[in-house]
Amino acid sequence: MSRFKRASQGGSLAGFKTEETEPTVPSGLLKAAGKSGQLNLSGRGLKELPKEVYRLNVDPPLDAQQNVSFAESDRWWEQTDLTKLLLSSNQLTQLSDDIRLLPALMTLDLHDNQMSSLPSALGELQELHELRLSHNQLSALPVEVYSLNKLCSMTLQQNRLESLPEELGQLENLTQLDLSNNLLKDLPSSLGRLTSLQKLTLSHNKLSVLPDSVAQLKNLKLFDCSNNQLTDISANLSEMLALEQLYLRHNKLRALPKLPAPALKELYVGNNHIEKLEAEQLSCLKAISLLELRDNKIQTLPEQISTLSTLTRLDLTNNDLSTLPASISLLPDLKVLLLEGNPLRGIRRDLLKKGTNELLKYLRGRIKEEPDQAEEQQTAMTLPSQARVNVHSIKTLKLLDYSEKQAADVPEELFDAAADTIVTSVNFSKNQLTSIPPRNNQLTDLPSEMKDLTKLRSVTLIYNRFKSFPQVLYDIVSLESVLLGNNQVNGVDPHRLMKLINLSTLDLSNNDLLNVPPELGLCSSLRCLSLEGNPFRAPRAAIVARGTDAVMEYLRGRIPTRSPLTPVFL
Repeated sequence: MSRFKRASQGGSLAGFKTEETEPTVPSGLLKAAGKSGQLNLSGRGLKELPKEVYRLNVDPPLDAQQNVSFAESDRWWEQTDLTKLLLSSNQLTQLSDDIRLLPALMTLDLHDNQMSSLPSALGELQELHELRLSHNQLSALPVEVYSLNKLCSMTLQQNRLESLPEELGQLENLTQLDLSNNLLKDLPSSLGRLTSLQKLTLSHNKLSVLPDSVAQLKNLKLFDCSNNQLTDISANLSEMLALEQLYLRHNKLRALPKLPAPALKELYVGNNHIEKLEAEQLSCLKAISLLELRDNKIQTLPEQISTLSTLTRLDLTNNDLSTLPASISLLPDLKVLLLEGNPLRGIRRDLLKKGTNELLKYLRGRIKEEPDQAEEQQTAMTLPSQARVNVHSIKTLKLLDYSEKQAADVPEELFDAAADTIVTSVNFSKNQLTSIPPRNNQLTDLPSEMKDLTKLRSVTLIYNRFKSFPQVLYDIVSLESVLLGNNQVNGVDPHRLMKLINLSTLDLSNNDLLNVPPELGLCSSLRCLSLEGNPFRAPRAAIVARGTDAVMEYLRGRIPTRSPLTPVFL
């Protein structure tokens, strides 16, 4: 007789209660986990983790103990080690040291529980790549966690951390670290040793200064220090050569940081105390595409603003500007200029409400055209390489086609050829594009072949005729920026937007949105959401005017307790 059966009949277990209760974790689920190596116990109301989960790789499954005649496919001794354990949205307060019995774990998800401490045995999970601990009650981590040298991602937002030890610097393979919404007042200097970091989120803490060592994060692409108490940003941040997105909203900055970071595309410094923009500060922003300066105390814009040739969006809402340099209208790619809430003289309020195009046209009218500029405009329609342009497709089919070229960009002559035609379709598939060239057309849809643009990061589709969010964009997970302002979009699918995990900027301003789905607030990657100029009643205009953080918080507060769109993190 099997020793498992003997044990069940009495002996050493005779003193224990044997009354049967419904198992917290179905045996079928454990059995499937033994085959797949993955176990999802999220949202099951667990107050403690059953011991059979810890011993999943140690003990034979229950049916093997009770019956030796099982199919070939059920050979428990051939089961796979557990590599992914998802325990989010339960009521767990602690883990047992028996977690060491799962040494093959690569992903451990404990977010949204009631954990106030973690076992030191966690440090024995040396294969761990991803550790999710957000939305708990942790005030510290066991020092052993910092020995997990294969760890690539650690999320600790919404906890009670007041400080971090120098041992943090041992996690040299981390690419993502989220420490937002804690109680941190300072950071260890060893932070600079995390040279593999690509995304660092420190928002909603109590930081008044950043360690100088942060400049050593040479691979950092996204740095979020919003909602802290920073009064100054060290100039050595310019050494962060890979930095593309920098968020410094809601601090106490009095000046724009000097940031000659060559790759910086998005800078958010709204809700600070900035009174003046220096020409030197602006001239450093060689690659800037989005510059948010809203809710400051800026009184004048230097003429050097016109040197930001890559700028597509400039937000100056709620400042103290009384005049604008007309040269701002010469920015070649500027598509969104927000000026509401400024005491501007010489620019009628109704002109501001007509949108960026009309405003820039007005400002250009104040500039006397130089003769050499006029000559350039007269010859701009000449096509030096007509062979590269399918004029028949443009004129007859209203199709702008530049597909299967393996090209890094689209030639200007293609747009020149379509200057006098109403283009309704665009096909740029099978190229090496990283952004869609911004042009005002009358597009109503995008080709499904665009999903093959796996490197696409930015799409500018403002001033077209889209009535819905282009379906193909939901499938391009590399997207970081989607600008759909000034169209006729009447709805978005927040569930599908959640899958765009890199999307940080979404412009839906001046569209036909009658309502904003609350679940849009769950798109955690969004850092800039523009909704102004839509006919919806909620959120109110006062909330929209306060910026992205206020809108996202409002939307999350409107989500039903058991929303079908609440994301499941796998």
